[in-house]
Amino acid sequence: MPNCRRAFVPGATWFFTVNLLQRHGNDLLVREIALLRQVVKNVRHKYPFHIDAWVVLPEHMHCIFTLPEGDSDFSLRWRLIKSAFSRALPKTGSLSAVRLAAGERGIWQRHYWEHLIRDELDYQRHVDYVHVNPLKHGLVQRVCD
Repeated sequence: MPNCRRAFVPGATWFFTVNLLQRHGNDLLVREIALLRQVVKNVRHKYPFHIDAWVVLPEHMHCIFTLPEGDSDFSLRWRLIKSAFSRALPKTGSLSAVRLAAGERGIWQRHYWEHLIRDELDYQRHVDYVHVNPLKHGLVQRVCD
């Protein structure tokens, strides 16, 4: 398993991409958008963070969020979001022995992409990416949709 090197910068702003394990033909995130919203709200209540931008597509999502001063634990927030969302869904399908042994539901890819926002230009580029992504995937006709 690769050794992920992560920067931990208190109060930083981050861009994330989080994917479902099964990407092809999977619309779970938009089907269960109310559940996802509630889970994020619950996690934010206990472990605050500011949402700068967030887009949910059928099988993945991109977001930019800023942590409070003195806090660098974005991985805790993602672990809580992913696990609470997974636990709230009905159990379906079969899982591999590896996933069963790890106590996983087989809903999410284990890793996610994170990028530390470096400056205003980097921030604006990533906000634009979040806004344009549904158009890129053919889910809307215009960015403003």
